[in-house]
Amino acid sequence: MEPQLNKDAPVIIIGAGLCGLRAAALLNTHGIRCIILEARNRVGGRGLSVEVEGKPELGKFDLGPTWYWPRYETAMNQLVEELNLQTFEQFNEGRMLLERSRNEPPQQYDLSAEAMEYSLRFIGGVRSLIDALVAKIPSEAIYLNTKVTSIHQENDSRVKIQTDAGNFYASSVIIALPPRIVEQNIAFFPELSSELKLNLKNKPTWMSGQAKAIAVYDSPFWRDQGLSGFVSSWVGPLREIHDASPSTGSGALFGFFGLPANARLNVGKEQLLELVLEQLTRLFGSAAKHVTGILYKDWSFDEHTAVAEDTAPLLDYPSYGPIIDEKGSLQNIYFAGTETAYRQGGHLEGALRSAERVVNEVIKHLFKGNID
Repeated sequence: MEPQLNKDAPVIIIGAGLCGLRAAALLNTHGIRCIILEARNRVGGRGLSVEVEGKPELGKFDLGPTWYWPRYETAMNQLVEELNLQTFEQFNEGRMLLERSRNEPPQQYDLSAEAMEYSLRFIGGVRSLIDALVAKIPSEAIYLNTKVTSIHQENDSRVKIQTDAGNFYASSVIIALPPRIVEQNIAFFPELSSELKLNLKNKPTWMSGQAKAIAVYDSPFWRDQGLSGFVSSWVGPLREIHDASPSTGSGALFGFFGLPANARLNVGKEQLLELVLEQLTRLFGSAAKHVTGILYKDWSFDEHTAVAEDTAPLLDYPSYGPIIDEKGSLQNIYFAGTETAYRQGGHLEGALRSAERVVNEVIKHLFKGNID
């Protein structure tokens, strides 16, 4: 059913990832009605915390972003305090391993206290952060399984949003999606300028070309060996491994793949995970064979995250920042998301900073600068 066209049309947010949810929560605190449209059947976007099937007692494990750095990520610090979230320090105590060859034991190195930046994780995974934000938003304001196909600027300064579930009308629109997803999947009327399209296309989606594997164990047995769980490997398939254990109870190791996306596709998930367990056994001994569960997510083939260009590995840190509409053609359409942040683009922090920036812009537009 199409909402009725009226002068009190809501602000519509496209995307229910961290940025979109934070923007909605902030708008609600200002008494501004908003609606979130999300193409997935869940909220959270790249924030994905999952359980081992049939074993929820082991905890939740993050297949997307995992930690944040409190020394310089102030927006996250403030939000954690505001939402009264529980965190714990990422485990980095003990020796690291360097794997240079399959035929030689990994080398062990003692790490100084300053070698690894102090970072925190969420008890219950990033999902606890997502759930706390969702609790700040009326449940009827979130539309799942609703994919936006086009955005039309109307003559009366409102915006019509066409979706595969019907049309919505907005006073303003916040697009909290990866820029390349926007450029490829959403049509604009009037059409975006070629400069604006290029700006969207030139912002790679952070970590979209990556895959993540998590091996879950009854306990973090490597700690008894004086190992931190941190590994750098020249061999693979995992090039970088970290301790992903919950704050108490079970143990877990997660890693990022060195294989590019197309190579992972050719190998196949089943064989990839066999190679992962083989590598973990080389590194940590026979105890690593006895997994309680193994989790896997390849973001490069997630249609709501990545486009074809994102399968190419990033050679440098992308140039992130706001999507600039130099011609001023988008009076009440705003681009948000971690790739549009001035600082910490790609991080959870970047998503929060972007949400704060764009909400301020929307409020200024709605109230024409007269903010109480």
